[in-house]
Amino acid sequence: MKRNRYLVVLVLAAAIVATIALLPSKEAEQEDGRKWFKGNTHTHSLWSDGNDFPEMIVGWYQDQGYDFLALSDHNVLSRGERWMSVAQVEKRRKDKGTGTMAKYLEEFGEDWVERRGEVGKEEVRLKTLEEIRPKFEAPGEFLLIEAEEITDRYRNSPVHINAINLDEVIAPQHGDSLVETIRNNLQAVNEQAERLGRPILAHLNHPNFHWAISPQELAEVVEDQFFEVYNGHPGINHLGDGDRPSDEEIWDLANTLRIMVHDAPPLFGVATDDSHNYHGGDVSPGRGWVMVRAEELEAGSLIEAMERGDFYASSGVVLEEVSYDRRKRTHLVRMPAAEGVEYETRFVGTRRGTPDKPGEIFATVIGLEASYRLEGDELYVRAVVTSSVVHPNPSYKDQREQAWTQPVGWRK
Repeated sequence: MKRNRYLVVLVLAAAIVATIALLPSKEAEQEDGRKWFKGNTHTHSLWSDGNDFPEMIVGWYQDQGYDFLALSDHNVLSRGERWMSVAQVEKRRKDKGTGTMAKYLEEFGEDWVERRGEVGKEEVRLKTLEEIRPKFEAPGEFLLIEAEEITDRYRNSPVHINAINLDEVIAPQHGDSLVETIRNNLQAVNEQAERLGRPILAHLNHPNFHWAISPQELAEVVEDQFFEVYNGHPGINHLGDGDRPSDEEIWDLANTLRIMVHDAPPLFGVATDDSHNYHGGDVSPGRGWVMVRAEELEAGSLIEAMERGDFYASSGVVLEEVSYDRRKRTHLVRMPAAEGVEYETRFVGTRRGTPDKPGEIFATVIGLEASYRLEGDELYVRAVVTSSVVHPNPSYKDQREQAWTQPVGWRK
């Protein structure tokens, strides 16, 4: 069975742990002045293995109504002088056609696009983030956040961690085990944040990519606070298979272990594009994002909101309201009415007395508003809302638009 190897650990945990020691609450109250901001934290460009110019990519996200974007290329920040052959730029297209340079020139003009070399051997300079910022950023309207996908591995298992709001590139830290490799990279992120006195958010990417990271390993790295519950890249095995859990199942298995075995808070889930391809074939931008409820469109404010869990992940569903009333122990979600659109909300979690059933569905509600009142024996509760709308750019077969709220009810 798919989960048996994990359930043994959970059953033992139930016998060992008599009470659950939970952390003091930082859960967000309903405060005036906070706004919802839409953003993507996992985006690739020609600076690593993406196939378009960063300013073309930024322009697309801005045009689609995003409020913030993190360009997160592999093991590099978009700084310094970088030239790339035009032939290589065109070769990156998945449709094997040409026109990347033509679209770039049409959008930004000869005065912006820098080229050198003779015909047939021409090169183009990749613009830095600081050069791009003035073309797009506006206070309270659109924000670019510097980021990196720290790309490491342990043996044959890839370890990819996005670090958001960096000021210095972080080299892969390696380790003598998979858990140690993840932990070492997270510690490098924390070291930079403390040394520079700036907020930096790190999230572990696509645990099922190459079936790299098990729920036990994800649970054991208690330094990690965020992981990708949905990643829009079609090659990351989002649904799992007959022997291995899906990303959502990993979330519940890991969170049950974190609370019961490791005395740690649960993971928060983010949704991202992991966009690489912008020309033909599997064009990936716009598949997943986060909606963050923050006081202002500023990196520190956004990260602070996410650290307290004041955000949700989405692949298309918009929530008008998401809240948790700690006094009434009630989790509420509400969706805007749209003609012909129906919503199914499942409240999911694990009960203290049955940890061998992680990710149990506590209730299913059809309609624009759904709420669940905790009975008292839940380790945590989260909601997943599934729309009747077919995803317009699916990353897997029969995909519907969804939203995922963060675990609640786990704090005293």
